[in-house]
Amino acid sequence: MKLTDNLHAFIWQSTTTNNCNAYFIDGPSRVLIDPGHRAQFEHVQRGLEHLDLSINDIDVVICTHAHPDHLEAVPLFKDTPTLFTLHETEWQWVATIGKQMSAAFGIDIDDFRPDFFIKEGTLSLNGLELDIIHTPGHSPGSVTLHWPLQKALFTGDLIFKEGVGRTDLPGGDGSKLKQSIKGLKNLDVEWLLSGHGDVISGAEKVNKNFDDVESFYFAYV
Repeated sequence: MKLTDNLHAFIWQSTTTNNCNAYFIDGPSRVLIDPGHRAQFEHVQRGLEHLDLSINDIDVVICTHAHPDHLEAVPLFKDTPTLFTLHETEWQWVATIGKQMSAAFGIDIDDFRPDFFIKEGTLSLNGLELDIIHTPGHSPGSVTLHWPLQKALFTGDLIFKEGVGRTDLPGGDGSKLKQSIKGLKNLDVEWLLSGHGDVISGAEKVNKNFDDVESFYFAYV
């Protein structure tokens, strides 16, 4: 799905198999956000092929967090020039306390060591600038990416259209999740691009979704 000239969404639409939405920025550096499950990566490949691209054309893969439905396809880039990055807090958690969770999905987390770590602040990639916001709650090192140029907000599993990320998995924290969501409300955003569910476009709709989530869903977190 083309959102803008250099922003594309590969939306996962199956109602029977879990996977995440992936997003592609065709900028000075080509960035893929949240490649998803390895077994379901074909839908991302098809999206790239539609743009006459392949995984060899991706410069950086960024995962908003390290749950398998966002991370598992990362080793597919092993023999490419692509760099992989994750927040250091998330890596420290998933490589230690969260290691058993990964193992339960048949994942050896040592195969996913990032090439570099992202941290709070501006990530500059050959002229592409993304604001990295540490937004714990769904997991300890979850991040939200803000692309000011396109007014796009990539929220991972923090906030969705009419919903929030679950906090009952290891490392989840409802109080931190609510605090993280509140911290994003005043950003200038035209696109809310979450890890699951529909894209929200238009500042008014984005703002309304933040208000609706806070007024209704916060009571259940």
